[in-house]
Amino acid sequence: MGTKNNVTEFVLFGLFQSREMQHACFVIFSLFHVLTVLGNLLVIVTINASKTLKAPMYFFLSHLSFADMCYPSATTPKMIADTFVERKTISFNGCMTQLFSAHFFGGTEIFLLTAMAYDRYVAICRPLHYTTIMDRRKCRLLAGASWVAGFLHSILQTLLTFQLPFCGPNEIDNFFCDVHPLLKLACADTYVVGLIVVANSGMISLVSFLILIVSYVIILLNLRSQSSEGRRKALSTCGSHIITVLLVLVPPMFMYIRPSTTLAADKLVILFNIVMPPLLNPLIYTLRNNEVKSAMRKLFRVKGSSEKK
Repeated sequence: MGTKNNVTEFVLFGLFQSREMQHACFVIFSLFHVLTVLGNLLVIVTINASKTLKAPMYFFLSHLSFADMCYPSATTPKMIADTFVERKTISFNGCMTQLFSAHFFGGTEIFLLTAMAYDRYVAICRPLHYTTIMDRRKCRLLAGASWVAGFLHSILQTLLTFQLPFCGPNEIDNFFCDVHPLLKLACADTYVVGLIVVANSGMISLVSFLILIVSYVIILLNLRSQSSEGRRKALSTCGSHIITVLLVLVPPMFMYIRPSTTLAADKLVILFNIVMPPLLNPLIYTLRNNEVKSAMRKLFRVKGSSEKK
């Protein structure tokens, strides 16, 4: 640990070396990023402007949409800008900031999904006590705890990496600063740090995934005693959550539950995790939800009528 840190910047290899592929990436990911920001922003505005979307589920959804808007924004703009330059560099401090931001919003997203699963469990399995259990105070506590847990997860990951010595080489075979490639470049034994990363990132993903799957199995079993209309509504809502859970949690389990090694597929897996769930979540939660679609139509009608006046 006494090795001097003489690395002031890192060189990112990016997704592809071909100029044609980089130009294609610029077009595709610029479009995806704009759609992600606008889609999640629309969900947030709709929920906050609507008088009908006051249920706890929508409160958590607005927080999830905010996290989904910020998560890709930690890495995608830099990746898009790098498609124009031959030598893709990022400062040491910029690298640590990117690492912290990506894990903060990504971790918060996982904890918010767990809070949403708890909300669905109470709504379906204990409907008579739902309004008492999931009052406004409890919802704020769960949402606040999700953000705090995401911060603690990320700050631990970042501090562990920040204190490592880097004396060269400084080339990262990725499009952003992630923990595994950085551990590979450290001029020190990173075995213990690698184990902590597995416990911090991998086990959080795995435990959250198991909790969510068990909760949805319990929910599905409880649906047998409900009416066909109640089952249809509950299945529609839970179906959206299950799709999101799979999209959000499977890639981190692949990335972080194994020892600190880098694989050829890592770049594509983490790219999928950063880009696709935040892009698809607004569609998943609106196309399958008549209340949100109705609130959006009312929002656009109000805006249209106000503009005519």
